[in-house]
Amino acid sequence: MTGGETPPLQNWLLNVTRLMATWYRSFPHPKKIQKKDLTPISRVLYSGPKKTDRSVSLGWPMELKQRIILESLRLFSLKGFLSTSIQDILTAAGTSKGGFYNHFKSKEDLFFAVLAEARKIWRDHHLIGLEQIDKPVEKVKKLLQNHRDFYLKDTECLPGGCIFVTLLVELDDQLPNLAQEVNKGFHSLKAMISRLLEQGKSSGELQEGADTNAVTEMIFSGILGATISYGMEKSPANADQTINAMLDYLNRLAP
Repeated sequence: MTGGETPPLQNWLLNVTRLMATWYRSFPHPKKIQKKDLTPISRVLYSGPKKTDRSVSLGWPMELKQRIILESLRLFSLKGFLSTSIQDILTAAGTSKGGFYNHFKSKEDLFFAVLAEARKIWRDHHLIGLEQIDKPVEKVKKLLQNHRDFYLKDTECLPGGCIFVTLLVELDDQLPNLAQEVNKGFHSLKAMISRLLEQGKSSGELQEGADTNAVTEMIFSGILGATISYGMEKSPANADQTINAMLDYLNRLAP
């Protein structure tokens, strides 16, 4: 690779993984979930069919399979996949081993269902309002704003922060096949940003001399940086600062 070439995606993710590993290992990982730690959904299961705001918003009664997926999503976000036991999941979802295995062949089978749900949540948050925007670069800006305003602050579904980064850190060495599945989302995100920037340059939204590969790297790393920073400190001010810097960067590239 020459000095002018852009580092490949895997190099970015490796650097992020190393940084996130330090962050991830700094958190305590309790072995057993206590009743006081249950989410609103699970508390209802212990106290009778009294609806909560969360149960109403997600539809009541929630099917057991979906409840297991959502509670596992929260646990994986907080503790990671490997540190979350089947018993943790049973307690959080308010079910038995029979109930679990009626819907999932294994914990790994559940992993793919949780990953699919996490991707759906990502799309639901990040794609808000993009269809109403015609200009590609403006779509990128909206994507950044949605990441800051909706995805990072979704503590209901993702109390531990971005589940994709958490899983990638944890699984990279021990379960590389699962880490590869998580990695696909990062590749798709980067490809989406690159495609929109190329379209924006072609339509005159960016300066003629703008290097869209370099801009893509900057935006992609900025998103990761904001994600890591918010996951570590839960500071909206820091997330705002990072995303605003990316927005200012794009504005300066306008002709």
